[in-house]
Amino acid sequence: MEKTAIFHRPTDSFAFLLDDRTLQLRLKTKKNDVTSVSLIFGDPYIWRNGEWQFSKMPMNLVGNDGLHDYWETEAFAATKRLRYGFQLTSLTEETIYTEKGFFDSIPTDSDYYFCFPYLHENELFQAPQWVKDTVWYQIFPERFGNGNPSINPKNTKAWGSEPPAVNNFFGGDFAGVTAHLDHLTDIGVNGIYFTPVFEASSNHKYDTIDYMEIDPQFGDADALKELITQCHSRGIKVMLDAVFNHSGYYFPPFQDVLKNGESSPYKDWFHIHSFPVLGGEKPNYEAFGFVDSMPKLNTANPEVKKYLLEVGIYWINEFDIDGWRLDVANEVDQPFWREFRKTVKEAKPDVYILGEIWHDSMPWLRGDQFDAVMNYPFKTNVLNLLAKNSINSKQFAENMSKVYYSYPKTVFDFTFNLVGSHDTARILTECNDNINITKQVFTILLTFMGTPCIYYGDEIGLTGGQDPGCRECMDWDENNHQLKLKNHIQTLIALRTKEKLLANEGSITFVHPTEANGIFGYKKHNATKTIIVLLNPSSDEQQYALDRDQKYNILYSSGLVIEGSNVSISREGFGIIEYNL
Repeated sequence: MEKTAIFHRPTDSFAFLLDDRTLQLRLKTKKNDVTSVSLIFGDPYIWRNGEWQFSKMPMNLVGNDGLHDYWETEAFAATKRLRYGFQLTSLTEETIYTEKGFFDSIPTDSDYYFCFPYLHENELFQAPQWVKDTVWYQIFPERFGNGNPSINPKNTKAWGSEPPAVNNFFGGDFAGVTAHLDHLTDIGVNGIYFTPVFEASSNHKYDTIDYMEIDPQFGDADALKELITQCHSRGIKVMLDAVFNHSGYYFPPFQDVLKNGESSPYKDWFHIHSFPVLGGEKPNYEAFGFVDSMPKLNTANPEVKKYLLEVGIYWINEFDIDGWRLDVANEVDQPFWREFRKTVKEAKPDVYILGEIWHDSMPWLRGDQFDAVMNYPFKTNVLNLLAKNSINSKQFAENMSKVYYSYPKTVFDFTFNLVGSHDTARILTECNDNINITKQVFTILLTFMGTPCIYYGDEIGLTGGQDPGCRECMDWDENNHQLKLKNHIQTLIALRTKEKLLANEGSITFVHPTEANGIFGYKKHNATKTIIVLLNPSSDEQQYALDRDQKYNILYSSGLVIEGSNVSISREGFGIIEYNL
């Protein structure tokens, strides 16, 4: 037994509350090394005849990431206190693993064991439950619809008359979104994520001038209120984008620093290294990257903090928004985010707080900062498998297992999954214009754990490379739409709405392929039902054996045939199959 590969900590993804008396526990071991694991657990204060009283229960092998196996179980703590350890068995030996190390026999003193001192209900990870049933649609407001030409910015181009560029405008506005809400409800979308709508000089609006004002090219307060009212009447939530890491060059406090230097009352609002303030390729102040038009805000400064917290609640109180997406969230100090959460949750307890973090995000997901982060590792692995062919399905299953088991299930249920955005190439372009592969991508997106997001126009087959190519005008001529792709997405959303196992109820188990690029997928299951999602990423027809003696029902498929318990899936095909336990 490889003891150096055995790992557990009584926190984060290895130990987390499911409710006020139930703890979910995980253990990591070397792949294919340990044959069984049992949990040893009990209340630390219950002793009899000088010995600690404990119970034992088996743990389930739930997945592997290529290097490690993951074991899992739920422990009920009747008294809300728990000490626990693990009994591991391999083909050659048995060992007991506790906080104090490895032992040949079970220690009788509870002090030797891992400790979860008390299960406090207010430490349960709390995110808005409505998010589990939400399918998001990201809108880049400048490019979705021009509903009010009278407010077009200067030199606005005719809609879609030229390719998107870093500095051109087409007049997209709130009225244009309101006019096309039927398109969203037709697809089945019930959440909109807007990229920034505050006053700014660029077409992308990530260079904020005034955090309390709507950019006039989008409309006024009444136009936004009407849009949100119309959305809410259709059951559509609305999330705005907050850029608190940096402001724009023309943000009045920064302009004051440029003008008055060390005499400016706003000099400590930013990270200025010397005076006079100089931009250029290497500005003498901190910025987003080295972009001199986006000076970094000092969010530890009390005045900056007060201003931004007021921004956070203003848009909730005045416009009744349902969520905040936080740009470059990992470059803002965590004490600020803790205050931000407290402030906005007091204003609206079920507001959704989403951080833009592209990497390991556990430090922000302990219940005191964000409800979720944008799941870029999900996007990376899906595209590497299906679009770029840089990994095979075996590696995909292992990679996604590692991502999934890096977080508590209670956290992953709310993670924000995406396959395209304003920062990335269009998904159909990534898939080399192959509709079948793109349909596979959306099959995963709309059936995996988490809340999915569709980038505007991806559902009708818009194409384009990296920014700014991915920001073209929405094409409203249905003759140009990829209707097979749109219908596929509609079908998946309708299925997700009907079958709650596809919307984050129950648990997930990965289907690891038996061959390097064999059929892969995952089972989503509860006590009475299992739904299995299978995909064939290869260029050949392949087979998969279902569990025997079950009644199967094909919910949705393409290129899938079942004979007995044997499934055949054609190249680039998929299947979503239900069976009762």
